[in-house]
Amino acid sequence: MRPPARSSAPFSPEAFAADRFVLDCRTRTLDCRPGANDGPAAHVMGILNVTPDSFSDGGQYQAVEAATSRAAEMLSAGASIIDVGGESTRPGAEPVSAAAERDRVLPVVEALADRFPDALLSVDTYKPEVARPALEAGAHLINDVTGLRHRPEMAEVAAEAGVPLVIMHSAGEPGDLTSPRAYDDVVAEVRDALTRAVETAEEAGVSSIVVDPGFGFGKSHRQNLRLINEIDELLALDRPVLMGVSRKSTIGATLGTEDAPAPVEDRLFGSLGATAVGVMRGATLVRTHDVAATVETLTVLGATLRAS
Repeated sequence: MRPPARSSAPFSPEAFAADRFVLDCRTRTLDCRPGANDGPAAHVMGILNVTPDSFSDGGQYQAVEAATSRAAEMLSAGASIIDVGGESTRPGAEPVSAAAERDRVLPVVEALADRFPDALLSVDTYKPEVARPALEAGAHLINDVTGLRHRPEMAEVAAEAGVPLVIMHSAGEPGDLTSPRAYDDVVAEVRDALTRAVETAEEAGVSSIVVDPGFGFGKSHRQNLRLINEIDELLALDRPVLMGVSRKSTIGATLGTEDAPAPVEDRLFGSLGATAVGVMRGATLVRTHDVAATVETLTVLGATLRAS
């Protein structure tokens, strides 16, 4: 007998505590309760890599003017957040110093905060010495891909500034975050690790916390797909869930094969399909390179789920 299909019914926002799912982003709030938005079914976080070596767009937006123009495009397309990152996490990428990362990130954050005062800006870093000045320059959120494992004091930085903290599941150390790891039950183990990280953040005084299962970070392609299909299991942490599958290797392998994956530039529709499943399961923040297509997909998905 086949097991019953997982539910894809619309969520009721009243089922989620506002003080946990409505993020306090300094200048305004962001309602991340599943089913709460009248437009797109999830908020879109546009990726802005100011690095020379990111896997999809490395080297394109290092200049401040190029980064600002790209941010303007994403905001115009409907992005709720711009996520600025100064260190690549692609397989084989070398970690960079805090000083080098600051030199890449701070001029861009300052320019975006000046030009787009109403935009929400996130800084993608695990280094407190990068996060602090980025927040002073105008950032509103911190996105830590190590989930507080590498520098747990990042929680204190978020608490002191009163900003949301995104905690992503990963294993290993910077420079080796994508190597495959062994899991007996990937969903349960990711949930348990994120539970511990949330507790660390809460003990430091962080009130607005987002969890991210870390697709593509130390998981097999099959495990990544299972995490997407069971992302609702993470709602048990009583925090908003962010997902980021944009153009990742699992999408390429699924559209092609592991030995001959679809090229990065041909992974848009696969990324949108996986995103739709994750949002139907309860994710309310989506990190992506392709903002316009993702916003359009989530707008139609939201309208369809609300139709009666």
